Amino acid sequence: METPERHPVAIIGGGFSGLAAAYELSLRGIPCTVYERDDAVGGLAGSFKVGGAELEKFYHHWFTSDEHVMGLVTELGLSDRLVRHGSRTGMYYANRHYRLSTPIDLLRFDALPWADRIRLGLMTFKVRRIDDWRSLEDQTAAEWAREVGGERAYEVVWEPLLRGKFGEYADRISAVWLWNKLKLRGGSRRSDGSEELVYLRGGFAKLARAMAQRIESAGGQVITGSEVQGIAVEGTTVSAVVADGRTEPVSHVLATTALPVIADIVREHVPAGTAANLERVEYLGNVCIVLELDRSLSDTYWLNVNDLSFPFVGVIEHTNMEPTEAYGGRHIVYLSRYLPQSDPLATMLDEEVVAYSLEHLRKMFPDLRDEWVLGSHVWRARYSQPIVERGYSALLEQLSVPFDNFHLASMAQIYPEDRGTNYAVRDGRAAGARIAEGL
Repeated sequence: METPERHPVAIIGGGFSGLAAAYELSLRGIPCTVYERDDAVGGLAGSFKVGGAELEKFYHHWFTSDEHVMGLVTELGLSDRLVRHGSRTGMYYANRHYRLSTPIDLLRFDALPWADRIRLGLMTFKVRRIDDWRSLEDQTAAEWAREVGGERAYEVVWEPLLRGKFGEYADRISAVWLWNKLKLRGGSRRSDGSEELVYLRGGFAKLARAMAQRIESAGGQVITGSEVQGIAVEGTTVSAVVADGRTEPVSHVLATTALPVIADIVREHVPAGTAANLERVEYLGNVCIVLELDRSLSDTYWLNVNDLSFPFVGVIEHTNMEPTEAYGGRHIVYLSRYLPQSDPLATMLDEEVVAYSLEHLRKMFPDLRDEWVLGSHVWRARYSQPIVERGYSALLEQLSVPFDNFHLASMAQIYPEDRGTNYAVRDGRAAGARIAEGL
């Protein structure tokens, strides 16, 4: 009979965390099997076809400071596909479009009095001087934004964004979350203050598939359309995973899916308190509408919608970063909405979601006509954004599963940074390295 050490490491989830962990293990000669419920790898960076090209279901880009994923791209020989783009950002507020790409744009932002514009601009420098994020853990984002930027800037800029994204959870969000967002964007600026972003020509799915191919060429497996429903346990060790009714022996398990999903997988083998801790972190889902248009809406890539009467928090015109030629001449626009499962938009039919969104989009762009729309797609994710509340690190400290060989590397554990492919790669590879050292 084989010893447990000869069995592969089972990795639950074929998003960037799971693939990065399996890739790291493969570099060290350790066999692994990745189980992915969807039909393709990539997780929230999964893609679909538009105009013969692959496009992310949920908008994606990288910042110039995203060293972990850039290093992986180089390792996999794809660095020639990295393209840097200047990013035009803006804000829709009080029925007006404002450009907010550079410090000069901020000085022209007349939705705020002059003194508040200066104070808002100085937030960037204050953010860079904060070295210890723990000093912010006892504050909410709302409290900190008021303290640093002032009441008027909070009402115009930060409150609509927080409530637009987090809804009923907005007053619970940690100052650490907002600080990290500002720090990240500040670190992706050119010398003139404008933002520079990075995209992988051909789509992020290309990177996910490249990892999967390396894993398989090293003797591992990447199984799509396969869901892990449970585990088998011997004493304090997980001996097997149960996937699609099959029991597969394992040496170690790494779970990278949402924490409530992990709770369901281990529930019958752990104390009730363990499962409750895994379910303590709450999540918002996302509905993302992708429009294929025959013309551009504006020259802005990322337009924040600071108007709570609108059903989405951002209008992202992808082809103001990547050229339309990549998508058969079509202009690609994403509309994003984070929401709880109780939100009516979560249960609407796709065609209802598109009609509802276009109705609101016309208020922002009055010239928009139905005939401009050449195609539309609605993508949904149940676990898209963890609720990073005040004192979040204390919640994470309670996350554990009482088995010697069961490990966690979920999106919710990327902290103090927020979710994203760069940190998924970082944490996935680190988890793979830890498992390898244990073996």
